[in-house]
Amino acid sequence: MAELKLLARRIFQETISAIDISEAMQRKLRLDGTVLRLNDAEVDLRAFANVRVIAIGKAAHAMVEGLASLLGGEFRFNGVVSAPTPPLLAVGGMTYFVGGHPTPDEQSWKAAEAILALLTECDEKTVVFFLLSGGGSALVELPLDGRQTLEDVRQLHRALVTCGAPIEAMNTVRKHVSAVKGGRLAAAAVSTTKITLAVSDVPAGKESALASGPTLPDPTTVADVQRVAEEFALREKFPASLLRWMDEGRMPETPKEGDAAFANAHFSLLLGLDDLFHPAHHTTEAKGFVACCDNTTDDWPVEKAAEYLLAQLEDIRRANPGQRVAVIADGEVSSPVRGKGIGGRNAAFVLACVKKIAGKKIAVLSAGTDGLDGNSPAAGAVADGETLERGRAIGLNARFMFRESDSYTYFARLGDTIITGPTGNNLRDLRILLAEGKEKKQKKSN
Repeated sequence: MAELKLLARRIFQETISAIDISEAMQRKLRLDGTVLRLNDAEVDLRAFANVRVIAIGKAAHAMVEGLASLLGGEFRFNGVVSAPTPPLLAVGGMTYFVGGHPTPDEQSWKAAEAILALLTECDEKTVVFFLLSGGGSALVELPLDGRQTLEDVRQLHRALVTCGAPIEAMNTVRKHVSAVKGGRLAAAAVSTTKITLAVSDVPAGKESALASGPTLPDPTTVADVQRVAEEFALREKFPASLLRWMDEGRMPETPKEGDAAFANAHFSLLLGLDDLFHPAHHTTEAKGFVACCDNTTDDWPVEKAAEYLLAQLEDIRRANPGQRVAVIADGEVSSPVRGKGIGGRNAAFVLACVKKIAGKKIAVLSAGTDGLDGNSPAAGAVADGETLERGRAIGLNARFMFRESDSYTYFARLGDTIITGPTGNNLRDLRILLAEGKEKKQKKSN
């Protein structure tokens, strides 16, 4: 069974290595002379006196480098970058901030102020590239209500990321309380031509949730904010200043479809779901597995997702006797923080599987493609049919540690964490379930 764990690790590592942001930018965009061709538009860069770049998210550095390579030396630009790590190689003309994640910090606040200041100087002779990727909601933040402090903002974000709400619900709240989310960066430069390029960690069709949609029309409403707050018992966790602002009816609506802010705006998805599934599926089959991709469990509670995906694995196993089989899944499962342990939704998913796969020739891996999982230093974890007994042998209680949100500690003690460090990318979480094939039934001889 140890071999299955090793194969799961290799599949994850090879999948991450296959995702190249600069290559994707060269493939999805084309610069013919001075004309930039996007999926839905053509923009002649020669028509603009100024080119500005605003990069927000975990993939910000790679996206800036990719854009600089695409544009070459002919189109000089300057702008602002906010990422969770400093750049290995700074691009000339860019001002860099190392923002907080998953909770905004002083650098997140200063980055927001710098971006808004930059946009106020933009006019119809300016084209702005917005380079967005996952994690942007925390890396750039400034409240709409000037009475709210940085600590108020931090309290709000902590409440959201630990309440178990899906990302879309969390971002519904973030968009309506922020000066830089929910289309408000687009609104800050109404007459400017805006090009948003995205590396998405949100479900297809919900791109306005990426980095809380700073440049896209917001389909959610103030009423939705109230509903989310009630459904996830958030009012008791919100800062008092935010509650007063909400209850006084001062929360304005976000810009919607048809707003003038989006008249000269273009959006292009550089990397999304398929760009994660394709290399994962190819790599898994190249290692001798019959593989199927499944994104059904996106936003499901972690234990329900574990039950479903293991059942899918068993179905494929029965349908392919004698062959190794695999299920590849993506998306984010819901894993509310209930204890004071160390971990995240990926290690929690694997821990939820440990008892279910005990004694079976199955391995389960779940990890974040950004290299991060909750409040742990790992990207996720891997387990197999021997993990439960190995844990018991050194005094680990899987059920208790799951309940205490201490999944990282469980797997760290066993040497089964996935450690990559920040990958500079963010294409959702990846789950890999592998199983040895069932033996074919022998026909009875007469």
